[in-house]
Amino acid sequence: MITHNNIERPKKRNAIRKVIGREYFILKRHVNWVFNKKYFAKADNEISFQNSLIQHRSLLLCSLKNVDMHLQYNKVTNLRLAIKNVNNVVIKPGMTFSIWKLVGRPTRVKGYLDGLTLENGNISRGTGGGLCQLGNLIYWMALHTPLTIKERWRHCYDVFPDINRTIPFACGATLSYNYIDLQLKNDTGFTFQIKLSLDNEFLNGEITCSDDLNLHYEIFETDHIFQHQWWGGYTRHNKIWKRITNLSDNTKTEELVTENNAIMMYNPMLGK
Repeated sequence: MITHNNIERPKKRNAIRKVIGREYFILKRHVNWVFNKKYFAKADNEISFQNSLIQHRSLLLCSLKNVDMHLQYNKVTNLRLAIKNVNNVVIKPGMTFSIWKLVGRPTRVKGYLDGLTLENGNISRGTGGGLCQLGNLIYWMALHTPLTIKERWRHCYDVFPDINRTIPFACGATLSYNYIDLQLKNDTGFTFQIKLSLDNEFLNGEITCSDDLNLHYEIFETDHIFQHQWWGGYTRHNKIWKRITNLSDNTKTEELVTENNAIMMYNPMLGK
């Protein structure tokens, strides 16, 4: 069972402090890239594996309460620009996949537009906004592979009520250039490739492998609960698990992936 400790009321930080702190961590991450450049995965359009481990897609345009649809359309442009640098990335043994190492800083000069962003649970807009959908898709797919989640940041806020949710709560990965990243480490002896594309409705993804692993992955949640906090707000909690089935002998193993605790920005007791 999850131990539901009291969660403190969210704190507001000084705007100048946030900007200076952000740029400091961005610079720090750049230094890490320089000294570890050879360990990061790169795209290779000449390679194409046929062993598909997982395919998934997510809807591009969602009607969200109090959110300008124009930001949704801009998000599609941002995703199209980003996946050009990520599509067909090959993760060889010992290599690390990093979204931001491949995408780079999303700027207007590169064609990125204002999209939806979240800051301390509040809806806002920013250049390159909406790329979290890419992080969500890749993270969900990676859970269905032997790749190690080296870095993943969870959403600290549950902003919107569930609408046609098809996967467990908090199975995504938030992004903010470049120190809030999604990184996957290949600790196996196999090679993996991530394939991405856009059509008129969906962001499509697939992870393939150099070998047939003969494994089946199932991701599920337990201990899902809403909790009323002492300061008046609500929080949401669950545990995410991975069940791995060896198709050769049908043996199963289970491992805890993560425990999620999020502050809710809506009242779960009210109708959607």
